[in-house]
Amino acid sequence: MREYFMKTNRIGFSKWTADDLDLASQLWGEKEVTQFICADGKFTQQDIIRRLDTEIQNNNLFNIQYWPIFDLATNEIIGCCGIRPFRTKTGSYEVGVHLRKKYWGLGYAYEAVKAVIDYSFTVLKADRLYAGHHPLNKASEKLLTKLEFQYIGKHFYEPTGLYHPSYELVNYS
Repeated sequence: MREYFMKTNRIGFSKWTADDLDLASQLWGEKEVTQFICADGKFTQQDIIRRLDTEIQNNNLFNIQYWPIFDLATNEIIGCCGIRPFRTKTGSYEVGVHLRKKYWGLGYAYEAVKAVIDYSFTVLKADRLYAGHHPLNKASEKLLTKLEFQYIGKHFYEPTGLYHPSYELVNYS
């Protein structure tokens, strides 16, 4: 049984470890998950290992990551959702979510990102959050709008080689 540092009604947030390659492969091994996050649309096994290592390093250095999230009813991995440092702006983070296809359209992305926003603003005292999405990913665009992120323009995203619509959410509390 995994340990969860944060929970919602349906989701448990854990932390990636070096023992999680199988879980990482379940997530980032799905072409539907990676189609919008890398240039060729599919992660190799080496890409998955690198991505897992990046998340572990972000936890070691900053105590944040795109945390693995689990269905509390089944303990099955849903995907990941969390934050990473945003460029060099202190108090600012980039929020992201990757869900396995079987969890699309069921409200898990909204529930997970909402929890991460609350955590970022209340626990980490973040000033603002940033997010972006692949230009063809209309579901992410709809999610960010529903979460009240404000469009701020298009920014080049090196992993895809494209300009992605970008958004920010300011902490006014």
